[in-house]
Order: sequence, then structure tokens, then C-alpha cells
Amino acid sequence: MQRALYTLLLRAALPLALARLWWRGRAEPLYRRRVEERFGNYGDAPEKPVIWVHAVSVGEARASAPLVRALMQELEGCEILVTCTTAAGRETLKALHGESVHVAWLPWDLPGAVRRFLEHWRPRLGVLLETEVWPNLLAGCRAFGVPMLLANARMSEKSARGYARWDGLSRPAFAALGAVCAQSEGDAARLRALGAREVEVTGNLKFDAGPDPERLSAGKAYRLAIGRRVLLFASTREGEEAMLLDALGAIPADIQLVVVPRHPKRFDEVAQLLSARGLAVARRSAGGAPGPGVLLGDTLGEMDFYFAAADVAVIGGSIAPLGGQNLIEACAAGTPAVLGPHMFNFAEATRLALEAGAALQAADAAGAIREALALLDDPEKRRAMGEAGRTLCEAHRGATARQLAACLRLLK
Repeated sequence: MQRALYTLLLRAALPLALARLWWRGRAEPLYRRRVEERFGNYGDAPEKPVIWVHAVSVGEARASAPLVRALMQELEGCEILVTCTTAAGRETLKALHGESVHVAWLPWDLPGAVRRFLEHWRPRLGVLLETEVWPNLLAGCRAFGVPMLLANARMSEKSARGYARWDGLSRPAFAALGAVCAQSEGDAARLRALGAREVEVTGNLKFDAGPDPERLSAGKAYRLAIGRRVLLFASTREGEEAMLLDALGAIPADIQLVVVPRHPKRFDEVAQLLSARGLAVARRSAGGAPGPGVLLGDTLGEMDFYFAAADVAVIGGSIAPLGGQNLIEACAAGTPAVLGPHMFNFAEATRLALEAGAALQAADAAGAIREALALLDDPEKRRAMGEAGRTLCEAHRGATARQLAACLRLLK
């Protein structure tokens, strides 16, 4: 009954969804392309059996890359389909995999669109990344006999309470999963309570997604070239740039500030914010040279560069109550990470980084800036934190092999 009501509401919202695609397409034109795929209509059918992975956006696309590569290597007779939802996610998938995989939009969660998607691709296995649990999609996969794995699964306490409020809708969806690979014991317990079966703890794929050596080298070269300490605001979200800039005040002359917004649609907005504060803005996309003011990181797929260029990184999404962004990338690059209070989407990775001494956590923007400036004045502590981060990542690798094994079990 709840799924029927859910479907009815989705159908009623279709005009708004289409209008939103058009609106977002002003800044990101990719949203206006291949809209028919959102309704389950695709081009030529694949010739070989298909293994399907869904990575909703940029973070999931990067996290899924080691598993996608492992599936390609293990299942040479199959084609790989990777679906996504956001324009930035689609661009990231193309940058990561080129033409070696099919990249498409996931259809909206309507029964007809799901049926057309499954009839076209006929996947032998479906892999959903992290928290992508869609009721009609999973019901359709069960009806078509497609085994489904929830990989790299995480479930915060806040999200679990939300799903529990719609138990009649969410419980059948979780029960339709053939297996779940959870990031931590806490995630596993919450997923079991929501109705998921065959839950095992396999760790976080993001520890296996190592940094690109060329971008690391380029970032280190950038830092040497400017001859100043580099403070990075990494993957910042709405409102956070203003909070951090207010706390920082005047940028010290011997510090280069780099700001990298999380979403491409905000690049121009953040550039205007910085300019309105009287700061000179050099844009990375325009080949902006380091100098007084701020370097705006308005490019995709270069977080390895930005982290390698930084002496200290303040992790976005954690200053405002948005759950945080991926601190593992900073640890892998050997860059000390300063976190705000809101890291609930990366709770286990945060706990591990804090315990290892690879990160510091502050109560608010002012505290984060104080910690960051203190670290900039303490090269020995930065070195120790950087080594701790790299050691942490090395110790927690291996999730790809464990989650690949779960995929192969479901295929059998």
C-alpha cells in the first residue's frame, strides 16, 4: 500500500522533476541530455551479459572505481554498465573509465521506467553503492530475478530513523537485497534492523581508491612553486565558505588559500562570493596562477591534486550539518585533515582517522580555522599526521577483494 502511494506521488512530481532537470541544465548542460534514459529508454542493446553498478554521484563514482575494475578483470565475458544520477557523477565516470564501460542515467523510480531499464540491459547482477535503496527498482529486480548487492553500504543513525518511519515501504526494499557489504559494524547493525539480510562487514572501498600519482606530483609541484603554505577548503557545501572566511578574517600574506566547492553548479556562485569580499580569484579551469587572493578549484576529478598541494585541508560538509565529505582522500595524500562537528556520513572513517592521529575535529568553523592555522605553524605535527593518514589507508585496504567475492557469490 505504501509503495503504491509512493509511486502515485512520484508520478505527480514528474513535471517538477523535469523542470528541475531543465533548471540545473543552465549551469550543467549534461542534465538536459539523454533525458529519455530517465524514463528507461536507451539505445542499442548490449551484445554480452551485463553487470550493472549504480554510483549516484561523484563520491560513489570514485569509490566504485576499484570494484568496477575488479569486475572487468574477473568477468571478461561481460559488459559493465555504470549508472548515475548527477551530471558531475556522469562526467566523473567518463573520466575514470572512458569507453571501457557503458555509462547511463538510472531511470526514475517508476515501475514502467524500471521495467524498460531491466528489459533493455537484462543485468545478471546489480550493485548499488552506499545508500541507494529504491523501492520500485528493487521490487522490479526481484521480479526479473536480478540478484542485488548493496556495496560499501553505510547507514547513519539519522538515515535509519528516516527509513524506519516508512517501514512498510523501506523494509521490503531492504529485504529484496541479496546481500549487503557494510562499511562498519554499526552500519551493519542498522541495516539488519531495517530488514536487510546476508549483511557482512567488508570495510570501505574508498580506502582502496588510491590517489593518482601524476596528480599527486602535480599538486606537490604547485605547492613548491608558490613558496607559501597552502590552506585548502575541500569539497565545501552551501554556506560553508562564508562561515570559514568569516572565521579566517584577512588571509595572511604567507598563506595561499584554495577553495574547492563540492558541486560544479556552485563554482560561479563561490567565485562571486569571494570577489564580493574583495579577494582576487584565480580559477584553476582558466590556468589561474598562484598569487595573492584565492585559487578557486573549479575542475572535476582533481581532488588528488588539491590535497597534494595543501599543507592542511579543512573538510567540507562538516561545518554545516550536512554529514561531511570524504576525508580518506586527504589521508591517502598524506595531508592533515581538520573536520567540523558534522561527519555522520563518514562516522567510521572519522573515528579511525581521529584515533590514528591523522585528523583533528573542531566544534565549529572558528575552531576549525584555529586548528588549521595552528597546524600550518607546526610542520612537525603536520608531518606526523600525514604519515598517520597514509598508514591508516594502507592498513584498511582490501574492501575491493571482499566485495568482489560477494558479487561472485551472488552470480553463482
